[in-house]
Amino acid sequence: MNVLSLFDGMSCGQLALQRAGIQVENYFAAEIDKYAIKVTQANFPSTVQLGDVTAVDPDSLPDIDILIGGSPCQGFSFAGKQLNFDDPRSKLFWEYVRLLKALKPKYFLLENVKMKKESMDVITKALGVEPIFINSSRVSAQNRQRYYWTNIPMESLPEDKGIVLSDILEDGHVDRDKSHCIDANYFKGGNLKSYFEKHRRQLVFSRDGMCHVGDAGLSDKYAYLNRVYHPDGKGPSLVASDGGHLQPKISKGTTEYRKLTPLECERLQTVPDGYTDHVSNTQRYKMLGNGWTVDVVSHIFGGLTA
Repeated sequence: MNVLSLFDGMSCGQLALQRAGIQVENYFAAEIDKYAIKVTQANFPSTVQLGDVTAVDPDSLPDIDILIGGSPCQGFSFAGKQLNFDDPRSKLFWEYVRLLKALKPKYFLLENVKMKKESMDVITKALGVEPIFINSSRVSAQNRQRYYWTNIPMESLPEDKGIVLSDILEDGHVDRDKSHCIDANYFKGGNLKSYFEKHRRQLVFSRDGMCHVGDAGLSDKYAYLNRVYHPDGKGPSLVASDGGHLQPKISKGTTEYRKLTPLECERLQTVPDGYTDHVSNTQRYKMLGNGWTVDVVSHIFGGLTA
């Protein structure tokens, strides 16, 4: 099978094909981030890197069996400014359409975030298929809601594996079963106010860490947070700024917390442990936040063998 992956990133698509047992003859990747390319080539050295998607010439490629990609979502995301197709990054979606029309592959897959209905309708009309909504929480310890436009046959959603956040932690404790969705800015870390009031930037708490309202600067309506995170309890995932080194940040009170480590983020995305350890932790966080949940895409690719 010949594969063309646009906006390939660290090649989660290649991981998913491998996990689904799909034999790949040639894997062509359009990507410009040098760190993501480094990770891809370290894990899949035979990948043919094509560079900028806007410069990909369909006439230079062999027959493509499947076109995959997740075009940049910053203009669509509810977490962003929602510029939609006025955002230059989101306009790259039309590069996907250009190559889909030119190459006419047997199969295609496009992934993107939750967005306004009018934007979804534009994508649906351009691709000619209705999107499938899947939350990565079915196969991982992360709430990650995404839409998938594909003509690959799929009879059912992925089976719920029952994985919870405490299952993937290197150390520490959390107050929930599923992590908040990680994104490309997760490397910046989080704080208690953002975590509890804005439901962002998953945190992990120390064994004896106590979360006090006054210490966290939270309003009285969050008084229920005055509790101890018991070792047997379940809580939110946090990112550790120093990767595998668990160096908790201390708030004004006795609260000890950290962000998720890169290894824990790999597990949230169902990426093999250590897959991204060829670059700095900052870059690992960025590409993992931008990446796919491999087991979700692998489930979709299972339809290629049906």
